[in-house]
Amino acid sequence: MNAVLAYFLRDMRRWLRGRFNVWSALVMPAAWLIFVGLALPTRFTESYLDFIAPGILVLTMLSAGMQGGSSLIFDKILGFLNKFLALPSPREAILFGKILFTTVRGLLQATVIMLLAILLGATIFSPAMVGFAYLVLLVFGILLSAFSTALALYVEDHDGYAAVNALLSMPLFFTSSALMPYDVMPSWLAAIARYNPVSWAIDAIRSFAAPPVLWASLAGLGLLALAMVAGSSYLFRRVTV
Repeated sequence: MNAVLAYFLRDMRRWLRGRFNVWSALVMPAAWLIFVGLALPTRFTESYLDFIAPGILVLTMLSAGMQGGSSLIFDKILGFLNKFLALPSPREAILFGKILFTTVRGLLQATVIMLLAILLGATIFSPAMVGFAYLVLLVFGILLSAFSTALALYVEDHDGYAAVNALLSMPLFFTSSALMPYDVMPSWLAAIARYNPVSWAIDAIRSFAAPPVLWASLAGLGLLALAMVAGSSYLFRRVTV
């Protein structure tokens, strides 16, 4: 745990020192919440802000999670990763430190978005729902950060990683249930969205406000997260840079 915390604190200090990075990460989710949640007229819900807020929380974690591999890319480019891999601490400590940092960073950003949603008039965030939303975001963040960190092992540079990130992030978001319910989607899009892990996270959070709670969606995310962490650990044990 000491090695994991050392890697976590290193990345957290570096992130907090870049104040522009801290605030710029909130611009896109906040813009979606304000300009779409408040301005878009809909017929399928009385409060579109309440409907879209869980989707924007998951979008925030999606963005933070998929950016998690960026720090590993910089470590590779600057030569730090080779030194970390040669240390006597387990290689998995690097992975777990990155997962912890990326997930905590995403939760901090999601907290700001949640507070903004409440200030804008969202009414679904009871204390119990806030706790449940954090649980879902935590599991989802672990899944994404394990995937993005493992992906960064095999991408050569930051530009290539940014291209892969863009290729995956926005299609995952737009083919989810973030912006509209399944019954108003085209049939082909609804079929894709039901099997999208982003939808599972969004639907789980929404279901707490309109029971029954979709524990199966949360369980599915948990199983995917465990499988991704196990696979990423295997890759870190075998990787050569």
